[in-house]
This record gives sequence, C-alpha cells and structure tokens, in this order.
Amino acid sequence: MTPHGTRAGEDAEDLDVEEVLALVNNSNDLPGPAERRETDSRRASGRPDTSPRPDARHHATPWPEARATAGRAARSTTRAARRQPVSVPVEAALGLTLAAPLDALTDLPSFDTSAMDGWAVAGPAPWDVRDDGVLAGDADHEPLTDGEAVRIATGARIPPDTTAVLRSEHGRTDDKGRLYATRDVVPGQDIRPRGQECRSGDQLLPVGALVTPAVLGLAAAAGYDTVTAVPRPRAEVLVLGDELLTEGRPHDGLIRDALGPMLPPWLRALGAEVTAVRRVRDDADALHQAITTSDADVVVTTGGTAAGPVDHVHPTLRRIGAELLVDGVKVRPGHPMLLARITETQHLVGLPGNPLAAVSGLLTLAEPLLRTLAARPAPEPYTLPIRDAVHGHPYDTRLVPVVLRGDQAVPLRYNGPAMLRGIAAADALAVVPPGGARPGQEAELLDLPWASGGIGVCFT
Repeated sequence: MTPHGTRAGEDAEDLDVEEVLALVNNSNDLPGPAERRETDSRRASGRPDTSPRPDARHHATPWPEARATAGRAARSTTRAARRQPVSVPVEAALGLTLAAPLDALTDLPSFDTSAMDGWAVAGPAPWDVRDDGVLAGDADHEPLTDGEAVRIATGARIPPDTTAVLRSEHGRTDDKGRLYATRDVVPGQDIRPRGQECRSGDQLLPVGALVTPAVLGLAAAAGYDTVTAVPRPRAEVLVLGDELLTEGRPHDGLIRDALGPMLPPWLRALGAEVTAVRRVRDDADALHQAITTSDADVVVTTGGTAAGPVDHVHPTLRRIGAELLVDGVKVRPGHPMLLARITETQHLVGLPGNPLAAVSGLLTLAEPLLRTLAARPAPEPYTLPIRDAVHGHPYDTRLVPVVLRGDQAVPLRYNGPAMLRGIAAADALAVVPPGGARPGQEAELLDLPWASGGIGVCFT
C-alpha cells in the first residue's frame, strides 16, 4: 500500500470521498504492462493494427479500456453522490480506506514499561529483592533505592528510579536471596521509554491508508474506538435463470447455481458490502422490478447478457434508459460482460452466466468499479514468466488461471468458460495478450484476493 498525505493546509476531516480518492490513486486508468507492451510494439514497428476483428455488429471494448472505464464510472458516481466518510468502530473497519489521518491520541507507550520478564533493578549489584512484584496493569509503585530490585513482568510500569531491567535468564540469587547479574547491566536496558514509538499528536498513518489487521491494532493501541473511513459501496447480486438449483445434484436439465455462493464473498473481498442476493426467474418484468427497486450502489447480475431468447438484461437496460458504458469486452472468457449506468449514482455490472466467464467479469469490471468507490489504492501491476505456452485468441485478451511456482506462473488446465476447477486451485489469473504467450514470456498477473495475502478477507 502506498498511502498519501493530506494536501498542505487542508483539514482532512473536511475531505469527502472524491477528495480521498484523488489522494489515494491517480493512475487507475493506466493499462497494465501486457497491454502497454502490445500497443508499444505496434507503434515501434510502424505497423497498423491489422489483427482480426469480431463481428462488426458487436463492437466490444478492449480489455484494458474496459477496466479503465469502470474506474472512471466510479469516480463519476462519487462526484455525483458527494459520498461522505463515516465513523466506523475499529473492529468493523478492516478493509476500509482512512478518510482522516490516524493521529496518536496518546504517547506509545504511555509510560515507561518493561520489555522483558525479570527484575527492575536500581544501582549496581548485588540487589536485595523486594517481596512484592510488579505486574502489567498495576498502579504506581514505590521508587527503588540503590541496591534494590523487584520482580517485574513484561509490559508492567517501571517503578521510579529504576536503572534497568535484568532479564530472568540473566540473573541469579545467592543463598541469602541477593540478586546478581550474569551479564553486564547497561542503564536503560530492556526498558521501553514513554513515547518510544510515538508522541501524542504524531501522524501514524495518512489519509488513503488501507485498514489492515495491523492498522486495527495500531488504532486501538493509539486510543481509538472509531476511525473515519470511506464507506463500503453496497452491492446487490441478482442471480438469473430458471435452470438453477440451490441444493442437490444436477438433474433433468437443471444445474446447480455456482455463482450464488461464490459472488457475495468475492464481492466482499473486493471491498463491497453485499446487501442482498436475489434469485430472479427468466422473466423481463421480474428483472425490471428487481433492478429498479434496488438501492445498492452496484447491481451485479449473472447471465442474460447475450442475445438469446431469455436474455433480458439488454432489453431491460433500454427500457429503464440506462447508459451502456461497456457492452462486451475483448476478453476470453467473459466476452459478453457489460457495465451500465442505471441512475446518476448506480451502476450495473452484467456478468456472463458461465462461472469462469463471470470471474473474468468480476476482475475486469467489478474490481476497478468497487475499488474506486471504496477509495482503495490500486494494486501495483507485476509480471512473471509463463512456464508453458498458452494459446491465445486472435484479437481478444485471455485470462488464464495460474499457480505461482518460484519465479514462474504455471498455467492450469480446466480453464474453459464454464469451469471452476482451474480457478479453485489458482493463485492468480495471467493476462495473455492476443496471439498467446510462448514459454518464458512475461505476463501480467491479477492476484486473487485470498491468494495475494492482501486485505481480501472474503471468508468472513
């Protein structure tokens, strides 16, 4: 994470979400390295882009442009809605973006404390050991005088006039109960002085910092009960299809719904608050009702984005006067995904019905949209060599599940649009440019939230 500070002379508490977003990341629209290389190679050669095109009746959006469009759409919504930061209990702030600096409310530590179990000692050895002891949480204790020691626990408050803390393993007592050091004692050793980590008022983290588990601990240690953060965007999932079962085995032409269980935790991993998962039958009026009654920031639909007899998403979007921002993407799987603005402050992400194609839609359109709405910092793009050759599409980007083995990405089998077996074992998706990738060729990787060790705590 690369947080940014507030602008000079500006009161961070007055920032709205749009201003936080501007501080967090100004490069969401940049294409990834794979797409930059592809474009730059054509420019350098002076060759026109003569790669085959899809059917002229359907002008799909290039994959990097689709992702950039989703980010811009979120910023437009943020401006229109004038979304304001919220005060969130520390324990509920994981994954949010700070909208105000985290300034220390106290010195840390707030008093001199023992860094080890042992004895607080005063003056040179030997020391007479008091009968009492000092435990963490105890109130003030009587000062030590030279030649005195007292048992002390890690984290306990140091008695006044203490010279040092002698670790338990570095002390011995004689038969008269006097304490000796088995190593030299340096004044101040194993004492954490007041304010060693920070002083009250020090800025610990700036606006734009992502709240990780460690940040939760830091906020609590610094005296916070709540933090000021960008609210999670609200997402609602509409699972479309009469052929979907919610339990049991597939039978009689019916199949199990894989997306209903998968999408909510994945959307949470992308920073959303999932407000509802609704199942909608293959009926245009039912879909219209579901979309127009949703109060979510982002409506996510599954299936129905093509032009089949029961594909009602496009007709419904026309019926409500939605603006299609992305209508098909040059990516496989997931070509028929879409992004629409359904109100000034609402968007709809239409995912294909095939499971891996839906994952492609999540990472292409939902991820930049939700990340930007949540004012999360964009992940740093990175590449690794592909171990094995990957067949490419003539004109579309391919997203291929891979596992990371050392300094290579190993493509997985079972990467068809309807398959989840590959992605279930994957660490990332490799971005394969049109034409494919040869062994050893560098490819951009999109980490999966739970595999990257990031803030994607999608299992809570």
